[in-house]
Amino acid sequence: MHGWIGLALILLFWILNWLLSGPRTHWGFFPLWLGYCLTVDALVFVRKRHSLLTRNAMAYIGLFLASAPAWWLFEVINWRTQNWSYQGEDLFTGFEYFLLSSVSFSTVMPAVFGTAELASTFRWIEGMKRGWRLQPKCQTLVILSATGWLMLVLVLLWPRYFYPFVWGAAYLIIEPFNVWQGGRTLLMDTSRGDWRPLMALFTGCLICGFFWEMWNFYSYPRWIYHIPFVDFLRIFEMPLLGYLGYLPFSMELFALYHLITGLLRQGGNPDYIHLTPAA
Repeated sequence: MHGWIGLALILLFWILNWLLSGPRTHWGFFPLWLGYCLTVDALVFVRKRHSLLTRNAMAYIGLFLASAPAWWLFEVINWRTQNWSYQGEDLFTGFEYFLLSSVSFSTVMPAVFGTAELASTFRWIEGMKRGWRLQPKCQTLVILSATGWLMLVLVLLWPRYFYPFVWGAAYLIIEPFNVWQGGRTLLMDTSRGDWRPLMALFTGCLICGFFWEMWNFYSYPRWIYHIPFVDFLRIFEMPLLGYLGYLPFSMELFALYHLITGLLRQGGNPDYIHLTPAA
């Protein structure tokens, strides 16, 4: 049932967001992406007989609540890098912009994790054999953390040259902390040589990225990019090489979600997000 509701929301707000003149994305973005989230969740249920929403409705709502502060982290870093800006931001007061943006940002995690769960049912991911085992050893964790902090410092000091490090630094910093606090991590999977969850995240986030950029193209307000050195071969507003950023971004979202739930002592179900077909 929720899949049909999702499709109806997509159809209605896609049309409104592209065909109406004047500002409309500020009220149309959330229902459009809520429709996407519900549709994808229903597809996952068809494939797996369970989904994020049907497994735990309250945890599903929690994804929306965790998503907004997670994305604001990247907005704060963007104040320094200035890699994107929003046309139409000036139409709102500071409080209106913060509130409306937070509502829109709340759909990021449900969309990515839901699509990743759907991607985990794709045959090419299901059939992946076990590979290299990356163990969460103490030395490995220290190296990851130090690398992440170094990347972040370089971004803040020389954003023009090191801005790509935004996508990856947060993961490298947060993942070791999640290991040390006993939270859910991708290293749990790679330690067994199982890279399917990572591939599912990559695929799911790339699919979401395509829809983000496509639906943004004729929206208003909308985001535009200012990316040094690689601003060519644009697919919608995003340069082709920019889509590579969605890969580490998916890992950062996964780490941020489990960091937030761990800190709130609500991480009692570390396997809520199922990124393997048998889960």
